[in-house]
Amino acid sequence: MDFTIPEKMRPILAEMRKIVDEELIPAESEVARSGFSATVPMLAEKRARVKAAGFWAPQLARDLGGMGLSLQEHALVSEVLGRTPIGHYCFGCQAPDAGNMEVLHSYGSAEQKERWLKPLAAGEIRSCFSMTEPERPGSNPTWMETRAVTDGDDYVIDGRKWFTSSADGARFAIVMAVTNPDADLHARASQIIVPTDTPGFKLVRNVSVMGHAGSDWDSHAEIEYCNVRVPRANRLGAEGAGFLIAQERLGPGRIHHCMRWIGICERSFDLMCERAARRELSPGKTLASKQIVQEWIADSRAEINAARLMVLQAAWKIDTAGVHASREEISTIKYFVAGVLQRVVDRAVQAHGALGVTDDTVLAQFYRQERAARIYDGPDEVHKVVVAKNALKKYGVSL
Repeated sequence: MDFTIPEKMRPILAEMRKIVDEELIPAESEVARSGFSATVPMLAEKRARVKAAGFWAPQLARDLGGMGLSLQEHALVSEVLGRTPIGHYCFGCQAPDAGNMEVLHSYGSAEQKERWLKPLAAGEIRSCFSMTEPERPGSNPTWMETRAVTDGDDYVIDGRKWFTSSADGARFAIVMAVTNPDADLHARASQIIVPTDTPGFKLVRNVSVMGHAGSDWDSHAEIEYCNVRVPRANRLGAEGAGFLIAQERLGPGRIHHCMRWIGICERSFDLMCERAARRELSPGKTLASKQIVQEWIADSRAEINAARLMVLQAAWKIDTAGVHASREEISTIKYFVAGVLQRVVDRAVQAHGALGVTDDTVLAQFYRQERAARIYDGPDEVHKVVVAKNALKKYGVSL
């Protein structure tokens, strides 16, 4: 593949970087101090600025109000936006809404697209994706307790989910529930739209993650579904196709995440280098003079560069060959980039000393929120097994 940044993307990336650096990064401290829900009006102004500049929803088709970028082009954008925790939100390509838009666009009926996709794409409402369960391993999405039982023209849903990200304030959830318990393992679950004002939908709590419960979009909720009745017309795609839809959603989603992580790495790298250059250990002697700090900087630079090339190659393969043909690349970048992210942020925190664990810089937020990178969308260990199995097949080993 050609790693050259497309000519059309150069001015776009430059302008996006300017918005991130001049408008969003200065707003981070207010969001961190006051909480996300309290700053939604201020962030709405930032979103309006992005829309006016023509940069809204880079991942969406133009007929949905987006920029119509390819996955590889959006990967470049995602790195720029990843420099700040509010970047993707302010540009209308935040998880889980971005994935839900893709699912609705591919599998939604005309009525579903009109009612849910159009306002979601416009940023007028938010959504959530309800799959992970507290009593079942997230690494095995074929094994779920939540049931959707047919009753006439309706489904009646019962179950409990958690880490339903951004449920606080969401207008609807896309719920993974077992509709065909006797079917083959990968054909048991369906995805169903559930408006959050439906009787029986209960947001139990925002789960506290390392001391941070969050609010509004910046949260992860535990949800109880108790006799939740919705029309069967709310199902997305065929009955029993929930696992297939989830897999199609997660492939491009991992590209988005990985390039966002690289943006986090680059921001952390900048902060680490700036700290090393300016922090004096004694008069006239800076942190940068220490060889161990030089090693942190060198290792981080090499790892970030390698990670970026791996992700862009995976995005290129998805664009040219499809998600199924790119499974090994998708798994490889998921665990490799997550590991790079952990190491780079940790080095940056260490370079800042006591300051690094305070909320006076963005590093503590990165450290707290992104530790889960090695867990969500499939833990590292599962993805390593996928890669190893594919490698061993060439040597006659079938596992």
